[in-house]
Amino acid sequence: MNNKISILIVDDEDSVRDSLFNWFIEDGYRVECAENAKIALSKIETDNFDIILADIKMPGMDGMEMLRRIKSLKNELIVIIMTAFATVDTAVQALKDGAFDYITKPFDPDDLSHLIRNASKQISLSKENEILKERVVVLENVEDIIGNSESMKRVLHEVENVSQSNSSVIITGESGTGKELIAKAIHSNSSRKYFPLVSVHCGALSESLLESELFGHEKGAFTGAMYVRKGRFEMADSGSIFLDEISTISTKMQVELLRVLETKSFVRVGGNKEIMSDFRVICATNKNLKQMVEEGTFREDLFYRLNVVNIHIPPLRERKEDIPLLVDYFINKYCTAMNKPVVQIDVTTIKRLSEFEFPGNIRELENMIERAIVVGNGKKITLKDFIFEKKTIKSSKESLDEQERIHITQILNKYNWNISRSAKALQVDRVTLYNKIKKYNLKASSK
Repeated sequence: MNNKISILIVDDEDSVRDSLFNWFIEDGYRVECAENAKIALSKIETDNFDIILADIKMPGMDGMEMLRRIKSLKNELIVIIMTAFATVDTAVQALKDGAFDYITKPFDPDDLSHLIRNASKQISLSKENEILKERVVVLENVEDIIGNSESMKRVLHEVENVSQSNSSVIITGESGTGKELIAKAIHSNSSRKYFPLVSVHCGALSESLLESELFGHEKGAFTGAMYVRKGRFEMADSGSIFLDEISTISTKMQVELLRVLETKSFVRVGGNKEIMSDFRVICATNKNLKQMVEEGTFREDLFYRLNVVNIHIPPLRERKEDIPLLVDYFINKYCTAMNKPVVQIDVTTIKRLSEFEFPGNIRELENMIERAIVVGNGKKITLKDFIFEKKTIKSSKESLDEQERIHITQILNKYNWNISRSAKALQVDRVTLYNKIKKYNLKASSK
């Protein structure tokens, strides 16, 4: 880090300049010197420095005046004042004028080195923040990714890193956290961005429909197949395919998907011609695939083929500092969409929203803001415009699994444990339903 930091020493005493120059050169910094403020300002205009170490008492322009001129010229420069006549008033005035700190002569080398190290850390942090801001701008220009929390900065950093590769990615997180937005950001910042991102919501399709959707079908392949249809893998050639709710696909589809990922080729339903496609696969799930592998409901070889990179999106309750930003964003979004003047939101309401757990995450917050704008009157949103539903959050996995278990049990009982009819009602294949029954240890109630 040190060799990237440049220091300008400004002092009219040769001995001070020489000793400081030697100290900092030995520490690996880039160092230059100036014997007065006029020369220093000239150097600052033509060269890039990070830290200015300036004496207060100099002939001509003194260090305090030079400090003010530096700050008007390049406010980001760190200026440390040196003085042999330190007073409280002098120190306070220097800090008011923008000095990073001050140090008294004669110097303790350890104190001075510590001060320069602290300044260097601040410079490095500022540079990292600037890089991060550029990353955020790029991603926000692609999709509406909002968040300044440390956890979201980490997600954005991971998105940028993985975008530069062609590796498979699994995006994990609870429902409503914005997994599809992250998938779009990965694609839009990759070398494949000029080709399509094709999305498939696996959980919304039965096994036969999903097979046709992914691989396409030939004319006459099944009843109703009146024409040839390209599959999503074929449409994603040179681009990316996003497989949402990947955990819901059947064992048979897992085998077929593994083969496609390994060969980048497939055959349309009802066809015999091998079709090649160059695509990148991005998946999303709100389930623990590793646990599903251990339970035998998800193939281990497919899991490792997909899980080259994992990006986890934290739930909104773990990044509550982002809630005010999201609120402002959704207010502007829906006021614009409804052709309404942009409304304000009072501090009490923001505080209440920031305390709420949001089981439905960002999607729930968005719905609440949209409703508040619809029902609200006047120029301000208040607490009376919101309905805060009380929901008990165990863990994301416990709550989701429990809801699924209850729903499947209800459907099975409704159809008297007829597997075919129950699977059809649940819009899954029989194998998937058997796996769910095994997973939750479900048994028909004896009457």
